[in-house]
Amino acid sequence: MTYRIGRMGPRAWLACGFVVWLAALTSVRATPAAAPEVGPARAEKAAPAQNPPQAGTYVGQDTCVTCHDDKRAGMGKHGLAVDSRTPAAGRGCETCHGPGSLHAEDPVNVKPMQFNLAAAADVNATCTTCHNRGEHALWDGSQHETRDLSCTTCHSVHSPKSEAKQLVEKTQRELCATCHRDKIAKLDRSGHMPVREGKMECTSCHNVHGATNVRLLRKGDSIQELCTYCHADKRGPFLWEHPPSRDGCVTCHDPHGSSNDRMLVSKPPILCQRCHVHTRHPATIYDAGAMQTQARVFGRSCVTCHATIHGSNHPGGARFTR
Repeated sequence: MTYRIGRMGPRAWLACGFVVWLAALTSVRATPAAAPEVGPARAEKAAPAQNPPQAGTYVGQDTCVTCHDDKRAGMGKHGLAVDSRTPAAGRGCETCHGPGSLHAEDPVNVKPMQFNLAAAADVNATCTTCHNRGEHALWDGSQHETRDLSCTTCHSVHSPKSEAKQLVEKTQRELCATCHRDKIAKLDRSGHMPVREGKMECTSCHNVHGATNVRLLRKGDSIQELCTYCHADKRGPFLWEHPPSRDGCVTCHDPHGSSNDRMLVSKPPILCQRCHVHTRHPATIYDAGAMQTQARVFGRSCVTCHATIHGSNHPGGARFTR
């Protein structure tokens, strides 16, 4: 017998829907349960339910030095128990390395905080628990910190090589040279250089632990402010200002070293002629017909006449001659 769908009534439609639902329910119940997860997948899901590993307890510095007695020799100020601010006055070795009971029980498999293997962020977090004021206040976000340097990149608590600051090299110059080779190489040029002569150090001008300016300068917010902190006679404002002096000292001077007098970036009058190529004076020192005097080549060259080249407060000093 043939039926037409169009002639099916509401009761027939409900009966068909019930039959379909019943078939689907039976199929779901007949499906076998999924196999339990094993291996890494199950371990990952079970991990949050596990108890965190025990951190151990403090055992005291006397326990540590039974094996690591050689580490006490180079601690410097960190080992002065008479100073209440030092690790030695607190929990000793465990102040920095963490509780040592588990390491004492199993020295081979359980290790405390190892600064030579730890990430830079972890090392810095430990050191800045104490060193977070004064020169160290701006360490977070500084140029050295953002380049993934750690305190132990430059300092060593247990085996320093310098007489001060517990540096990993004998001098600041050798330490800075490990990264700033181009700047240290300039120190050996033939010109006068206070750093090479032992009158200054890199940290005389730079605060390597952080500053509010782009060059880690110790004073001011610009190179000119730093230089005029010592060279106060070159500080303006002047009645007549020389534009290069106003723009910055490094326009004419290289503070890290030069083979020219007064650490100039080039010899005068070549230095002056980088800007002054217009009238009143010959444009080249090699034109024998145009050059009337040897003062531009020998002695102080242009500043023989333009003596107040950094600026002048004299009413007639527009040409920096007085």
